[in-house]
Amino acid sequence: MGNLFCCIQVDQSTVAIKERFGKFDEVLQPGCHCLPWFLGSQLAGHLTLRVQQLDVKCETKTKDNVFVNVVASIQYRALANKASDAYYKLSNTRNQIQAYVFDVIRASVPRLNLDDVFEQKNDIARAVEDELEKAMSAYGFEIVQTLIIDIEPDEHVKRAMNEINAAARLRVAANEKAEAEKIIQIKRAEGEAESKYLAGLGIARQRQAIVDGLRDSVLGFSENVPGTTAKDVLDMVLVTQYFDTMKEIGAASKSSAVFIPHGPGAIRDVASQIREGLLQASAVN
Repeated sequence: MGNLFCCIQVDQSTVAIKERFGKFDEVLQPGCHCLPWFLGSQLAGHLTLRVQQLDVKCETKTKDNVFVNVVASIQYRALANKASDAYYKLSNTRNQIQAYVFDVIRASVPRLNLDDVFEQKNDIARAVEDELEKAMSAYGFEIVQTLIIDIEPDEHVKRAMNEINAAARLRVAANEKAEAEKIIQIKRAEGEAESKYLAGLGIARQRQAIVDGLRDSVLGFSENVPGTTAKDVLDMVLVTQYFDTMKEIGAASKSSAVFIPHGPGAIRDVASQIREGLLQASAVN
C-alpha cells in the first residue's frame, strides 16, 4: 500500500538506500519518505545502525607448539554518514571481519608461549581492534569493541597444566609441612635442653641445701653438747639418715628386694662414703 501511494517508512536506528534508475540517489533517515516509483525511484534496501556482535573462533598454534582455539568477540556498527559505503562496498561484512580477525590472531599468537597468551590476551584484542579499525573504516563501519573471550587449549594440554599446577602446590605444601616439623623438633630440643638445665640447677641446689643443713646441724649440736666433735655429730646424722632410708625401703609397698651389709662395720663404711661424697660436693660448689 505504501508503494502504491509512493510512501515508505524507515524505522528507528535504520537507514534506507534510495536508488533512481538503478543508481544510488540518497540515504533515507528514519521516518516517512516519498518514493515516486513512476519517476524511476526505488528502495534498494535497509541498513541497520545498531551495534552488532560477531564471535570468531580461530584455531592457531603457540610458540611452544600448542594448538589453541581463540574466540574473539567483535562489536561493530555502520556509520550513518557513510551508509552508502557500508551498503555497497561489502557484499558480506561478517566474512570480511572474520578474515581480518583470523589474520591478526594467527600473526600474534604464534609469537607467544601458551602462558603468555593467557596473560597478554588484552594485547591481542587491541591488535585485532586496531587492524579492523583501519580496514573497516574505509567501508563505512566502526569497530566499537574487541574482546578475547576464550582461549581453549587441547584437552590433554589442559589436563597436563592442571597436573603441573597440582604438583607445584603439593611441593609447596610438603615444604611447609617439613618446615613445621623442623620447628617442632627445634622447639622440642630447646625444651628438653631447658628442662635438663633446670633439673641440673635443682639437683645442685638440693645438694647445697643438704650440705648447708648438715653444717648447721653439726655446729648447733657441737655448741649445745660440750665435748663432741663435728665428726661425731656428722656420723650420728648419717647413721640416722641411713636408718630412715632403710625404714622407707621397708615401708614401700612395691619396692624390690635390696641386699646390703648391715653390720656395725658396714654402717661405718657407709657413713664414711656418704661423708666423703658430701664434702666433695661442698668443695665443688
